[in-house]
Amino acid sequence: MAPTNPLSCVGRTALVTGSTRGLGKQIALGLARNGARVAMNYLGNEQVAHAALAELEAVGGQHCLVRGDVTDEAGVRAVLADVAGAIGPVDILVPNATCDQPMLPIEQNDWAYFQRMVDFFMKSPFLLTQGCLPHMRDQKWGRIIHITSEVFAGAWPEFCPYVSAKGGQVGLARSNAAELAPAGITVNMVAPGWIPVERHAGATQEDRAAYLEQAPMGRFGTPADVAAAVAYLASEGAGFVTGTTLSVNGGRTIS
Repeated sequence: MAPTNPLSCVGRTALVTGSTRGLGKQIALGLARNGARVAMNYLGNEQVAHAALAELEAVGGQHCLVRGDVTDEAGVRAVLADVAGAIGPVDILVPNATCDQPMLPIEQNDWAYFQRMVDFFMKSPFLLTQGCLPHMRDQKWGRIIHITSEVFAGAWPEFCPYVSAKGGQVGLARSNAAELAPAGITVNMVAPGWIPVERHAGATQEDRAAYLEQAPMGRFGTPADVAAAVAYLASEGAGFVTGTTLSVNGGRTIS
């Protein structure tokens, strides 16, 4: 019997990586509000992480905080085992962890920077997906929601490593969607535009104004906008949606 609320995630366990601040935190909170048990993942600041967990617990329900490096094979195994032990195996996976992304001319890039982008946006989602598959296949149900970016469609200059890795992530998600659909596992992408969060505190007014000139809705998005898109794709109601990209950017990539 279909749930009364088509956006329900009741009875499901969600893992959102890199989720103690910024977009990740709002995604975790959104999934919890729709009834999911949520695992918040972090690597660095423990004080920030525990404050985020307190916000999550205030929503109600059973949740946990898991520390671990999700760009490392052993780290991914440990994170998934810790989540399963605390609140159950992962039904809803949101690879969201990220790192600093400086914009640099081609001549100032090096392979170490490229590799860091590949590790966060291709290696980590691949390892996490692989680790979650046995459970998802067994129950013939799963949701994998990649956080990609409008930069791949926009081919932003001076952003080559980031754009390239995000393009690889798009390819990974699309291929996985085709392969996993018969198993009842959906794989989709949410592609935010520039959603101002803590790490954008240094952005200039000129940069902000230039971005908004190309935004048909004339405003910046909010983390809650992204969280709502993820919550839909994670829900029971999105069971026939796979391999798609939901752009959350106020129409900047309309074509």
